Parts: sequence; C-alpha cells; structure tokens
Amino acid sequence: MTSAPPAGADADGWVRTARNGAVLTVTLDRADQLNAQTPATWAALRAVGESLDDAVRVVVVRGAGRSFSAGLDRTLFSVEPGVAGGLGELAALPAEQTQDRIRGYQAGFRWLRSPGIVSVAAVQGHAIGAGAQLALACDLRVLADDAQLRLPEAGLGLVPDLTGTSTLVELVGYSRAVELCLTGRAMGADEAVATGLATVAVPAGQLDGTVDDLVAALLTPDAGAARETLALLRSAVRNGPEEQDAAERAAQVRRLAALAGR
Repeated sequence: MTSAPPAGADADGWVRTARNGAVLTVTLDRADQLNAQTPATWAALRAVGESLDDAVRVVVVRGAGRSFSAGLDRTLFSVEPGVAGGLGELAALPAEQTQDRIRGYQAGFRWLRSPGIVSVAAVQGHAIGAGAQLALACDLRVLADDAQLRLPEAGLGLVPDLTGTSTLVELVGYSRAVELCLTGRAMGADEAVATGLATVAVPAGQLDGTVDDLVAALLTPDAGAARETLALLRSAVRNGPEEQDAAERAAQVRRLAALAGR
C-alpha cells in the first residue's frame, strides 16, 4: 500500500489518497471542520482524477471523522469580492470567466464516472451541498445509518452546480429530485436506500467493513468485462433502445475477440 501524507493546508485541499493494488481511496481530511470544502479541495480532487492510471479499478471516497462533508466552507459564502474563492469573487467576474471557473470545479467531481473505474462513496453523518454532490458523483453509495444528505442551495439563492443534478434525477426521478432540491430537506439513510440513491445502509460501526466487502466483490469480474459492462450501463441512461442494442452488440464482439485471444 502507498499513501500520501494528510494535507494540512488549504493549498492542498485537505485531500489525501492511499493506493492498495487496484483500489484508490480518496479521503477528505478536515475532520475538525466536518470536511468543509473549498476551491482548493476541488482542485485537489481534479488532480487525483488526472493522475489515474489504467490499473485502478475501484475508487473509494471517504470523509475523515464523524461527517462525510458538511459542504462549502462557510467563509466562502461571503459576497465580498475580496474573499478568494468566495461567492462574491465569482459574482464579480465576467460571466464567461465564472463559467470557466465552475467548469474547473466540476472536473473535480465528474472524473468519478471515468471509463474503467467504479467509484464508491462511504458516507457517514452530514453530506450537505457540495458533500452530497460528491457522494452523488460516485457510482455507488454506502451509507451509515446516521447519514443525512441535503441539497440546500436553492434556499441560499444558488443552484447545485457540482454535477449533482443529472445524477440525482437518474437515481430518484424528476419529481423526487424537485422536492429534495427546492425544499432542501434532509434525506436519511433508510429513505436513500428505498429511493435507489444508496446501495445499502448499515450501522456506523459496520461502514468500513461493508465498503471493503463491496470493493472485493467489484474486483471479482474480469477487468475488461467489468469496464465494458459499466460503459453499457452508463450509456443506457441516454441511449435509445436501438442505439443501446447496437452498443451491446459491439461490446460483446470485443469481449469475444478478447476471449479468443485476438
């Protein structure tokens, strides 16, 4: 196993990684602030995604301490332009520059659906705003029974903009997504499982073991077959039946060729 030292400054985003064979664990390491996120966090997450190699098959995302992530660092809610990375600074930029800045932030989340990897969020305690969207960015979510997910952005005059809306609608449907985003209410672990947002909810003391068991199961299939299957499942969300059928045929031809040694 290899491990990067805990990030101790905002410039490092409070993100650390550990690699164990085909499994990469990414941990938000700011437990004293409930893993509140800053633009440096998103830059660090983006850098992790950009450094992935083909040997990584599973990425586990965690939050140190008692909460997964309480969302955006409170200091960044300032509307004063002088606060670096704050809402005021973003609002003061020309619209095109603001969009470019947010696009960079989104890249810290979107890579968790990269081809060839399965991402798993291990969620305990609060997952609010950016924290909830980081969990949503993953393919699978395992929740401790004390987990609470909230998307309160609309109540703050904002919108969820860290890739969370597309995944939320895919998982729970349009109507439930509208209700969650516009009311900003918390969704508990049992409801998350019932609606399909989470794979399973377990007592907090069993979270690590449950994630480990899931990761082991995800690594069981042939790597090539797993990648092709994952790509098919992701494309099924946007493809029509004929296009998806064609994608299945093409993928099977590639698998048959691989099995035949061609």
